[in-house]
Amino acid sequence: MNIKLKEITVRELTNGYEDNEEAGVVGYDGKLDIRPPYQREFIYKDKQRDAVINTIMKNFPLNILYWAVREDGNFEVIDGQQRTISISQYIEGDFSFNGRYFHNLQDDEKEQILDYKLMVYLCSGTDSEKLEWFKTINIAGEKLTEQELRNAVYSGSWVSDVKRYFSKNSCAAYGIGSDYLNGSPIRQDYLQTAIRWISEDNIEQYMAKHQHDQNASALWRYFQDVISWVEATFTTKRTKFMKGVDWGTLYNKYKNEVFDTEAIEKEIAKLILDDDVSKKSGIYPYVLTRKEKYLSIRAFSEAIKQKVYEKQKGICSVCKETFELNEMEADHITPWHEGGKTDEENCQMLCRECNRRKSGK
Repeated sequence: MNIKLKEITVRELTNGYEDNEEAGVVGYDGKLDIRPPYQREFIYKDKQRDAVINTIMKNFPLNILYWAVREDGNFEVIDGQQRTISISQYIEGDFSFNGRYFHNLQDDEKEQILDYKLMVYLCSGTDSEKLEWFKTINIAGEKLTEQELRNAVYSGSWVSDVKRYFSKNSCAAYGIGSDYLNGSPIRQDYLQTAIRWISEDNIEQYMAKHQHDQNASALWRYFQDVISWVEATFTTKRTKFMKGVDWGTLYNKYKNEVFDTEAIEKEIAKLILDDDVSKKSGIYPYVLTRKEKYLSIRAFSEAIKQKVYEKQKGICSVCKETFELNEMEADHITPWHEGGKTDEENCQMLCRECNRRKSGK
């Protein structure tokens, strides 16, 4: 990993500054990509933005900026995007500080700001080296997410294109997937989820492989296929329970199977009303996999365990040996999937060995 310290002035940083909204933000004579197309939007609050300007006006040191060196010799901001945009917007006259815009300042005050020196680390190296380094320095301010760090490391034509689909609140992925995904597009949550699904949890490997692809249409088509499959398989939209389900993983495994959607919806409606099902979002993977772990079936309360233990006089219902309460576990006499409820009448206390043998744990 090659890390070089460079000193620049605010004048140099803001020279050629352009905010092209969705087309990105550039500065430093057009050589610095401050906010690549469709990356996260400006998120500093007024108080944070003003603190940056106040620091410069008082000639106090500002935290070091980190730029990645691109293959073409230009740069991309890795850490310091919000500070850089705050400085540039003030110089451009987008906001005032203490009631004065930049153009309201005296000439000597303007020169003091423009001559203010910023310290920048220029980082270049292998992808793995850069990723590890960026994680290390990403410890203050508005922290970069894991996916934002990956976007920086694997920057290129593919990342630039994929962001237009996945990285803005009004993006196409948000339009079709907001009822099914958690997180924020502008913090790259949608993008990370989509890549995790298509790569089966090998995000960095996938991004490295496609870094120089001319477009990201394959990922976008895949994401559309996942959402279409969800809507075709689960025909009643229940946003409260469907949001955040690991849909891509389910799609990868079950996309070619034919389901009785009417029967699925009837079962889902029944499970939603079942008080023993603690995790309603787990209903969706359960109806496909039949694995009760997704449902977090309600456990017997400590009061019920104590009452049943005393009723059994500490004797395991299977092996008939006597145990202390903390050596036993509560078990459904009639399993939940056979209609058994999590109540006192359906509870028995078993020793740990018998309970594991019975449940196949």
